[in-house]
Amino acid sequence: MTDDLKARFEQASVDVKGLTKRPGDDDMLALYALYKQATEGDVSGDKPGFFDFVARAKYEAWEALQGTAAEQAMQRYIDKVRSLGA
Repeated sequence: MTDDLKARFEQASVDVKGLTKRPGDDDMLALYALYKQATEGDVSGDKPGFFDFVARAKYEAWEALQGTAAEQAMQRYIDKVRSLGA
């Protein structure tokens, strides 16, 4: 992983907090999953119960990225934040 990519990723994680408009639920899930994949790797832990809708959606979004390299997840996160206007 290059220092430049890591620096841009860290800046994007700051920039996302300064968005003028809150992203929609799908974009928020994508950002969450990409961030988790980039920082922690493949999903871990038990899948939340069926009635814990938010936690389950977050888990499933992260699970869908299984096998994605951290560098690729970082770049996709940066691109997503930019597409949202940061």
